[in-house]
Amino acid sequence: MDHPHPFQLAHGGFQIQIEQTKGALEAIGLKVDFLRWWEDWQECDLIHFFGRPPASYVHLAHQKGIKVVFTALHGSLGTRASWKRWTQKAVMRVAEACVPALLERLSWESYRLADACIVVTPWEGRLVHSMFNAPKEKIHVVPNGIEEAFLGGAAVARGPWLITTASILPVKRIVETAQAAVLAGIPYWVIGKPFAENDAYHQSFLDLCRMHPRALRYEGPVADRSRLAGIYREARGFALLSQWESLSISALEAAAGGCPLLLSDLPWAHSVFGDKAAYCPITSANRTALILRRFYDEAPRLQPPPKPKSWLEVAQQLKGIYETALKTSR
Repeated sequence: MDHPHPFQLAHGGFQIQIEQTKGALEAIGLKVDFLRWWEDWQECDLIHFFGRPPASYVHLAHQKGIKVVFTALHGSLGTRASWKRWTQKAVMRVAEACVPALLERLSWESYRLADACIVVTPWEGRLVHSMFNAPKEKIHVVPNGIEEAFLGGAAVARGPWLITTASILPVKRIVETAQAAVLAGIPYWVIGKPFAENDAYHQSFLDLCRMHPRALRYEGPVADRSRLAGIYREARGFALLSQWESLSISALEAAAGGCPLLLSDLPWAHSVFGDKAAYCPITSANRTALILRRFYDEAPRLQPPPKPKSWLEVAQQLKGIYETALKTSR
């Protein structure tokens, strides 16, 4: 396994995905290690790259007889209007013809060179085929999984809290959702941490919590996975009104606990949860407050979302992709 950014600098969903995938693959009998760039003797049959590898990376691996599979996230791309995506593709075609050196920096060619391209939702599968000309036979939809702690558990009475579990970042729109919850008169509990304690967005959220201590609850992250699973089962509902996502692991965790979901009205969410979730456009605080209030009132009568896969099930799916890649001759 390989990834371009140290976890210390970019903790979040990708870190969870990588760590849980590694553990699950080892649990089903695969020999897995992180690529050590300083060693030239490390045994390797296949690299699973998390991110978008440069074309030169893929070429060098193939010269060594190593297959390359990569998982890339396309949350931001997936939120753009269709006309913007088509404009982007037209620019990409011009760049390919006029500035070939740009291809290496943006790694577009890797979608065609790699032995498999893994995406986490059907929506992103359609995106990489249409935008990057990834061959359909190389595209595999493998969703994120959830830990065993979130599976099962007895049903309990749901409490008053609408919850969000996410990093305290502008892309997650935590401040905006909290403002709407205050306007709606809804008790709102945020679970998560910022990238840095002195981050301006985090400080804005803390100021808002101090101004509305009865409505807003924030105690940082919850490390105990069993306790977090219990919070999902007891929550009135789960809200994640972010600007974009690829496939939110926290939404899957909440779904496993049967927690009603309110998500941003974006294609990734519809492609995964369909009519088993409620949706809110990215809009003003006043408009969001009305939607939050309606969701909060209707939550006890909403259908539970579908159960997600466990990481072990994800690992079995990945194993099949690896085996196919290793058996396919170039």
